[in-house]
Amino acid sequence: MGTGGRSGLRPGKGNTEGVAAGKGNTDGVAATPTAASASCQYRCIECNQEAKELYRDYNHGVLKITICKSCQKPVDKYIEYDPVIILINAILCKAQAYRHILFNTKINMHGKLCIFCLLCEAYLRWWQLQDSNQNTDPNDFIRYAKEWDFYRMFAIASLEQTAFFIGIFTFLWVERPMTAKKKPNFILLLKALLLSSYGKLLLIPAVIWEHDYTPLCLRLIKVFVLTSNFQAIRVTLNINRKLSLLAILSGLLVESTMVYFLQRMEWDVGSDCAIYKSQDF
Repeated sequence: MGTGGRSGLRPGKGNTEGVAAGKGNTDGVAATPTAASASCQYRCIECNQEAKELYRDYNHGVLKITICKSCQKPVDKYIEYDPVIILINAILCKAQAYRHILFNTKINMHGKLCIFCLLCEAYLRWWQLQDSNQNTDPNDFIRYAKEWDFYRMFAIASLEQTAFFIGIFTFLWVERPMTAKKKPNFILLLKALLLSSYGKLLLIPAVIWEHDYTPLCLRLIKVFVLTSNFQAIRVTLNINRKLSLLAILSGLLVESTMVYFLQRMEWDVGSDCAIYKSQDF
C-alpha cells in the first residue's frame, strides 16, 4: 500500500530507527522536543483511542515510545517496524496495521493509486473485449487497436467504482448513529477505500501470466479487494463487522445496478461478471 513505518511518519516526529525496548540511540535525529500540537491527533493501534504523540524525543537522540493511557500498550509499535513487515500485516488485513497506515502516517498517493488501479482494471476489460471478439478481418484489428476502446473501458471502470463508493457512503449516512458525538469522516473513509483497493494491481500479473486458472485468480483478487475495503471501513469509522459488511453489500448492489444500466445501453462494459461468464473453468 506504499506505506513505510519510519519514512511515512507525519512531520515533527523524526526518525525512530534504533528504538528498542522503549529507548535507544539514533543517528541523525534532531535534538528537539516533539510534543504534538493539539490539532495533530494520532490513534492507538490497539484500542483506537486518540493520542497526542507516538513517541517522545528527548535530547541527545534518546527516544521513548508513548504508552496509551487507555490500554497501557505502545500507541504505535509499527513505527520501529520495517516497511515490508507493515505491508505484510496490511495484506493479512490486521486492524493494527490499517490504523497505523490510516492515522499515524502521512500518505498522499490516494489519487495516483486510484488512477493506476483503474488503468489496470481498464486494461483487463480491454484485453477481455479484444480476446472475445477475435476476427480475421484486418479492419476489425484496426478498430480494436484504437485507443478509444481502452478509454471507454477506463470510463466504465471509473463509473462502476464511483457507484460502489456511493453505495457505501449512502448506507453509512443513513445508518449513522443519531446520538453520535462525531459525524463520520467520509473524506478519511474515501482515502481509506482508495488505499485499500491496492489489490487491483494484481490484475495485470494475472493477465500477463495467462493460465487456465486466470478466472479463479480474478475472483480471488476481487474477494481480496472487498476484504480490504471491509477492514478499511471498520477501522476508519470504528464500527462493528456487521455494519461494515452491510456497507460493502450496499456498494456491490449499487455497482451491479450501474452495470445493468450500462448493459441496457448496449455498452460492452467488460465487467467482472461478464468476464467470469465468458471463461470456462
